Amino acid sequence: MMNKWREKFAGFMVGRYGADRLGQFLIGVSLFFLLLGIFIRKPWVDILAFACLILCYYRMFSRNIGKRYKEEQVFEGLRYSVTEKFRKFKFRIREKKEYHIYKCPSCGQKIRIPRGKGKISIHCPKCNTDFVKKS
Repeated sequence: MMNKWREKFAGFMVGRYGADRLGQFLIGVSLFFLLLGIFIRKPWVDILAFACLILCYYRMFSRNIGKRYKEEQVFEGLRYSVTEKFRKFKFRIREKKEYHIYKCPSCGQKIRIPRGKGKISIHCPKCNTDFVKKS
C-alpha cells in the first residue's frame, strides 16, 4: 500500500523542481515564526509562517526549473557571504589567542608573530625593515 503511494508521488514530482536548501531554509523560518507565534500571540506572525510554507511548497512543486534554480543560486550566494563572515570572525578570534599581528612601521605590511616569545626583532618581508616588539 505504501509503495503504491510512493510511486504515485514520484510520478507526480516528475518535471517539478523539488526540495533544495532555500526550501529547507524557508521551512526553518516558518517553524521559527510558528514557535514565536506561540509566545507573541499576534496574527501577523502566524501569517508570516504560513506565507513561508506556501512559498516553500510553491517552489517545490513548480515546473519552472530554470527560474527556481536561479533563485537557489542567489540564495546560495547570500548564504555563502554570511557564513564566510562568521567563519572569518571565528578564525580571527582563534588566531588572536596564539598570535600578535603587528604592522610594519615603514610600509604597513601586517606580520603575524607567535605570542609568548618575549622581546623579539621582527623582519618585514616586504620592505626589509627590522623593528623590535614584545610578543
